[in-house]
Amino acid sequence: MAIDKEKTKKLRQDVAPFAKSDTGKSIFQILNTIVPLIALWVAGYALVDVSPWLTAGLSVISAGFVVRTFIIFHDCTHGSFFKSKKANDRIGLLTGVLTSFPYEKWKREHTIHHATSSNLDKRGIGDIDMMTVEEYLQASKGQRLWYRFYRNPFVMFGLGPLFMVLILNRFNRKDAKKKERLNTYLTNAIIAGICVALIYFMGWQAFLLVQGVTLFIAGALGIWLFYIQHTYEDSYFEHDSEWDYVKAAVEGSSYYKLPKLLQWVTGNIGFHHVHHLAPRVPNYNLEKAHNETPPLHMATTITLRTSLESLRYKLYDEAQGKFISFKEVNAIVKQKAADNMAA
Repeated sequence: MAIDKEKTKKLRQDVAPFAKSDTGKSIFQILNTIVPLIALWVAGYALVDVSPWLTAGLSVISAGFVVRTFIIFHDCTHGSFFKSKKANDRIGLLTGVLTSFPYEKWKREHTIHHATSSNLDKRGIGDIDMMTVEEYLQASKGQRLWYRFYRNPFVMFGLGPLFMVLILNRFNRKDAKKKERLNTYLTNAIIAGICVALIYFMGWQAFLLVQGVTLFIAGALGIWLFYIQHTYEDSYFEHDSEWDYVKAAVEGSSYYKLPKLLQWVTGNIGFHHVHHLAPRVPNYNLEKAHNETPPLHMATTITLRTSLESLRYKLYDEAQGKFISFKEVNAIVKQKAADNMAA
């Protein structure tokens, strides 16, 4: 989808009316998301002695509700879930504890992500590490090996959730201010207290079967959603001098078209192009904003089936303006070697 710069201002104006929170809808989402999540956890612990398999099954379902709870957390960080900043902050802290994310830390990093998404000169905060073809070819063997390890699906979606929950979310960045640090400490303390209590009263095996399985699956799903919404063949990336916010939002973020049930579980975040264009649009207005804004219908659409193709995309080729696989970059290397020999 190519966007005329002259039309970008109007596009943002067209979406602006949807950037309004509805207290009734927000409260209803809390009731149909957080309440069932806690109920599923309670049921999981109650049934663990009856059937560990039944508990594991409930944990899989719980993972979907954790993803949906995270979307509420996500909206709070954008100040879009409630009109009141205090309400957003309080629900943000609660949902942050339930999903293992420190509210202030993630809010700042995610704000940076929105301000720098698809900017080749401002990568590194709030996004998945990505190399261009040129950077990869100039990297050392060790750097290439590490990058290949990092981009391996088993590492990204297998070890990734563990790293995110146990390490990344537990420590502040060096430049974090006092408010952010204190919020992370508070979140960690509350989570630690809950974990100790659950292990003490329910046992560590039950804890791992309920909390462990739930957060691992939810973490893997969350990483997948973030990955697929920015990693597809014709995604948009530019250097700072040419980078454009609206193009980055609409051309650098996909529309992940999911079945209605999965769309509900993921809180409409599949309309990621709308979210990046207007972060203050609450999750329950994203679909309507997309449907009633015709230019957004031209955004790159990805389905469950076609999304699997993105697993092979590892490097961004600036020359072609698209993602390519390691196999394709190897072909480029061989071609360059042949050209050098011929010269």
